[in-house]
Amino acid sequence: MKLSEGAIEALANGHPVSDVVLQLVNIRKIDGGSGPARFRAMMSDGRYSMTSFMLCTQLNYMAEDNTLAPHCICLIKRHVTNILKDGRRVVIILEIQVLKPADQVGGKIGEPVPYTEGQKPAAQQPPQSNPVPVPRAPLQPQNNNNNNEANRGFNRDMGKKPLSNMPSTPGGGSKVVPIASLNPYQSKWTIRARVTNKSTIRTWSNSRGDGKLFSMEIVDESGEIRVTGFNQEVDKFYELIEAGKVYYFSRASLKIANKQYTSVKNDYEMTLNGESSIIPCEDSCDVPMVQCDFVTIGDLEMKEKDSILDVIGVCKSVEEVTRLTTKTNREVSKRNLNLMDMSGKVVTVTLWGEEAEKFDGIGQPVVAIKGAKLSDFGGRSLSASFSSTLMINPDIPEAYKLRGWYDKEGHAMDAQSLTEVKGGGGGGNTNWKSLSDVKTEHLGHGEKADYYTCIATIVYLRKENCLYQACPSQDCNKKVVDQQNGMFRCEKCDKEFPNFKYRLILSANIADYGDNQWVTCFQESAEAILGQNSAYLGQLKESNEAAFDEVFQQANFNTFIFRSRVKLETYNDESRIKATVMEVKPVDHKEYSKRLIMNIRKLAN
Repeated sequence: MKLSEGAIEALANGHPVSDVVLQLVNIRKIDGGSGPARFRAMMSDGRYSMTSFMLCTQLNYMAEDNTLAPHCICLIKRHVTNILKDGRRVVIILEIQVLKPADQVGGKIGEPVPYTEGQKPAAQQPPQSNPVPVPRAPLQPQNNNNNNEANRGFNRDMGKKPLSNMPSTPGGGSKVVPIASLNPYQSKWTIRARVTNKSTIRTWSNSRGDGKLFSMEIVDESGEIRVTGFNQEVDKFYELIEAGKVYYFSRASLKIANKQYTSVKNDYEMTLNGESSIIPCEDSCDVPMVQCDFVTIGDLEMKEKDSILDVIGVCKSVEEVTRLTTKTNREVSKRNLNLMDMSGKVVTVTLWGEEAEKFDGIGQPVVAIKGAKLSDFGGRSLSASFSSTLMINPDIPEAYKLRGWYDKEGHAMDAQSLTEVKGGGGGGNTNWKSLSDVKTEHLGHGEKADYYTCIATIVYLRKENCLYQACPSQDCNKKVVDQQNGMFRCEKCDKEFPNFKYRLILSANIADYGDNQWVTCFQESAEAILGQNSAYLGQLKESNEAAFDEVFQQANFNTFIFRSRVKLETYNDESRIKATVMEVKPVDHKEYSKRLIMNIRKLAN
């Protein structure tokens, strides 16, 4: 098989070439320290050899499984040349194909000698017939004009087309490179990419001070990467960035990606800094939109817990938004929706934060989610996390196909939900129990807490100590200490405030036809039961005790749907079941009646 003679000299001098056939002379692994390993290769065109070839990390598997072995013949389809600080060039291989495996090649082709840039090689092979003339040209960036005489001569003689011209950056900055070629060892680069997901601004407060951050995911034809900005970079870039638009990104920091916090398929992630530049790009038609690898809802049962997946389905139903308090005493919004696809299965998806607030589900839209996390909570369920991308009625073929199927026949199907829980344990909104079932089935006695849903009536509310004065910070609900000087101290934040906010911890006794149970209701669930917010109740308690008592009287003997968590806890050597209400909703009598009829039919059969 004939090699592309002259290609090594061209690559060493930064000339644009593509689809060159080379022989792999040697390949070795370079330890990446805390990051992924890299593979360095020596390639030959039969005349010269060069050691400055590196595999992009996405191609590591080809070296690890011995697909790339010494003496194999390769076609380098895509590459990018990086210039190191000392002026040396490194060719990053982005796409490579083995044309002839090593065991089918008789050994080294020709007698290649090491090529030294700008100098005569140590030894010179006698010229072969019809050698390829290679231009001598000074070092220049790859994005220079390709119409000079040297490049025209090389391209004509090689019989190959040059790489498609990467666009010049505004202001004549560093050359545009693919996302797949980025690594922490590069100094100057620019990428041109589309923003596929932009988060809201998140804030934090701790002993070291306050801060804020946002993140986004960007994609080009070679791959994707996550970008994060902190504090000043939030102020500088957040309003500039618009999801779906294309920008030039340069002079940001690269580090090893923390896979715990991102579903983006890249070994690195990018952090904006004071030198970073983001400039809008007008010519963006050739930059791809978000790429999804959809898993059917019916296949979710076969996927492992905590897998990060892409799903698409019709929003068959949606619940009202609720607010809950996390373990770190931070309030977040939450909304559940039920997605159905052509597998005839339905799965519950939980949205959080701003996505939960603004989603309404009107018209049963097609919903696509990139990077949803699979849970075994309630059988099988999905969560759209901070780093997920939510798309409503996306302009993709899968969405149009799904829309047509659902309107024609899917809407009439009796779909099966993967999020239903069968039996006593586990969580989920559909694990219906009576209060007597909770005791007889010993829910909460296992290693993990159990979740159940019931319809019950308020029979008694303990209004004593149901309100407390909490830290006014946005993400802190810790009880404050009255300093008796007009200031209130939060030990968690280590700060004093001139004000506070009221919060609720309400003990309630609920009952159904068979039994009763004491439960604890926190902020949102307590407000739903009392029909008033905590700030108003705090004012009443201070100014009108009779009106305060009347709120509790009016709340008695109202019936709700309770979703509760039960767990056996030990305190002072005494074990007892602690029940915490996670969610309170009014009874939908139409749905309740349907469920009763369904249960009657099951019993009749």
